[in-house]
Amino acid sequence: MADVVTKGVGKVERTADRAEVTVSFETTGSSRAEAVDALTRRVAEVEALLARTSVDVRSRRLDVHTNWHRNRRSGARAMQQYLLRVDDLALLDELLGALVAAEPAWLNGPNWQLRDDADAVREAQREAVADARRRAAGYADALGARLGALQKLTDGDAETWGNERVAFAGYGGSPGTPQVDQLNLTAQEITVAVRCTAAWTLLD
Repeated sequence: MADVVTKGVGKVERTADRAEVTVSFETTGSSRAEAVDALTRRVAEVEALLARTSVDVRSRRLDVHTNWHRNRRSGARAMQQYLLRVDDLALLDELLGALVAAEPAWLNGPNWQLRDDADAVREAQREAVADARRRAAGYADALGARLGALQKLTDGDAETWGNERVAFAGYGGSPGTPQVDQLNLTAQEITVAVRCTAAWTLLD
């Protein structure tokens, strides 16, 4: 009695319902303390914005270091980076516009995600097993045999992709809130892919 081993792939698409944005603000000063003081004033309006919106601040990271020019100290630089998560996508354009208007050193996003991919993974798993069975049935038919029972199933690496982003660096536009909605940053389709390897018995 022989066996046949096949691989299956299942892919499912879902519309993203979550976005993550990374944004950072930088200031300089003659000393580290002066740079941090300037940064504190700079991000005060950002902190106020985040406090009054439905935004989950996943992390705040501070970086303070000395600037060097021709091997000599040249003041200091301070940077605060935020990782923001937005579940209410109706607020995304407004948030991005306000952040860009605050003159960040860098803004990167949105990175599109799914809040819960459990249903998509289960559907992709069913598709992967069905694909492996179709392949096995094809080999059985080619050998003039019948496809028997499943003997072994091995889970493969799952993948999720579809995270398009737009980056703003050193924004220097006109005063006021920019029209970010005109960039058409609509939620993307997220592809959830599951792979498996299956061993089947071949019957005479």
